[in-house]
Amino acid sequence: MSWPSIAAPPDTPACGPPVPVDGGWVVTRHADVRAVLTDPRCVVPAASGGPPGTLAWLRGTVSRFSDPDRHPARRAIGTAALAGLDPDELRAAAARMAEESLNGLTIPPGGPDSAADQPASARVDVMARLARRVPLEVLAARLGLADPTAAGPAVVTVAAAYHPGADPAAVARADGAVATLLAMSPPAPPEVAANRIGLLVQACDATAGLIGAAARHLPAAPASVSTGDLLAEVLRLDPPVRATRRVATAALCLGERGIEPDAALLLHFGAANRDPVVFAEPDRFRPGRSGGSLTFGTGPRGCPGERHALALAGGVVDVLRRRCHPTAATIEYAPHPTLRIPTSIEVTVR
Repeated sequence: MSWPSIAAPPDTPACGPPVPVDGGWVVTRHADVRAVLTDPRCVVPAASGGPPGTLAWLRGTVSRFSDPDRHPARRAIGTAALAGLDPDELRAAAARMAEESLNGLTIPPGGPDSAADQPASARVDVMARLARRVPLEVLAARLGLADPTAAGPAVVTVAAAYHPGADPAAVARADGAVATLLAMSPPAPPEVAANRIGLLVQACDATAGLIGAAARHLPAAPASVSTGDLLAEVLRLDPPVRATRRVATAALCLGERGIEPDAALLLHFGAANRDPVVFAEPDRFRPGRSGGSLTFGTGPRGCPGERHALALAGGVVDVLRRRCHPTAATIEYAPHPTLRIPTSIEVTVR
């Protein structure tokens, strides 16, 4: 069949050698991004920490923002928590919750989207009703939080201020949300509790964004395409995590460029995933193609919950594919330097 082309977002840089920007470098080629992700001389900017139970404390304690010495032990806490979770069960639970949520809609007979000989349909915002709620509730329940339903909004509040640059009001709200999540978490040493919450925060925007992107691109994938292949190609062409940051701790050569010590590196997944050296017809939506995207990272800092995130998203998207159809409503995206998360995506439900 003829697969459609999907243009990159307008602000996606061209794929090429590293480009100097504001005292640092933007890295866009697949091989260069992979090289940085696997080079121990390129480290994640570490968070300094703060008073116990605050957002600053959480950032300073999770593996995501830990320095190289602390990272392995803290990452092991998260991988141990995930090891007890069966991705197949997560997928089934997410599908079940999504189905129940859609079943709860009130669809008026002969609704506005129904022709005389068609079943009635309702319109629903995928982001609000499913993408931001279902994965977090399912994961929070299996991580032992006492009130998974209340945990979801608290995690969203923390995620909104999780990355550097959040305004003071968002940080203050996140401080209260961290306290809420700790209060409903199982008893555990502070480092264990923090990294359990960190798993939820890491899953929040990325999984919601993946579900939203899949909902947007549903028309490109016929029923014969598996949901797994659909998600893999969406992750490549429309990744919810568009970029990540590293700092060079020593001089190094990257893609014919000399990188100086302490240089900031912005690794752009959105560009690297369209590298024509790796992906033939890189803008073409072609599920099942060889060559993997870099959206989940790789190396010692690669996402430890990749299988679990794909399972949660897959369960929701399975239901969307069976029961929902995209509408022509405009899709807006929340402003963010490294994430691409739809604010709403409207579909019709039958």
